Amino acid sequence: MDRYQHATARRDQYGSRINREPSPVLLALVPWGSIMLAAIAPFFFLTSAIPLVPPLALLFLLAWRLVRPGVIPVWAGLPLGFWTDLFSGQPIGFSILVFSLSLLAIEILESRFPWRDFLQDWMTATLAIVAYVFFGVIFSGANVTPVTIAATSPQALLSILAYPIVARMVAALDIVRLLRVKVID
Repeated sequence: MDRYQHATARRDQYGSRINREPSPVLLALVPWGSIMLAAIAPFFFLTSAIPLVPPLALLFLLAWRLVRPGVIPVWAGLPLGFWTDLFSGQPIGFSILVFSLSLLAIEILESRFPWRDFLQDWMTATLAIVAYVFFGVIFSGANVTPVTIAATSPQALLSILAYPIVARMVAALDIVRLLRVKVID
């Protein structure tokens, strides 16, 4: 064996394998932290008379659950939904309910169809996004008229179109989550 083969035998796509393991802090912090930061992120965007900013916390929650099943547990809808309710302006309990129902629906879907492709995941996310936006109008206390439904349609459409971008971001964050760090015994 030449020198290059010796070096590659001790390395993989995440770096050196000897004395390296994924960090438990990164394993837990990256998924939960990205969803929590996504709940706060809409404050940094320009506000307008109609809602345009996608519900980023929901998008990140769906992306983590669909791209990396098992990273976000089913019960995570309660604490992450409560965190989102604190910053979204919706009545307390709305995001808790929708996040929990979305995670339960995805869990049922995964048990029924364990092998899916991205298009099916996108359609699943689309149903959850549309439900979140339109039930948000109903539970917000606003008068539900065709005008208010039409006013929230751009937000739903932008959210649906933003899901693939968020799914790519989650895939990149997952690589960061799995970084191997030096273990000291």
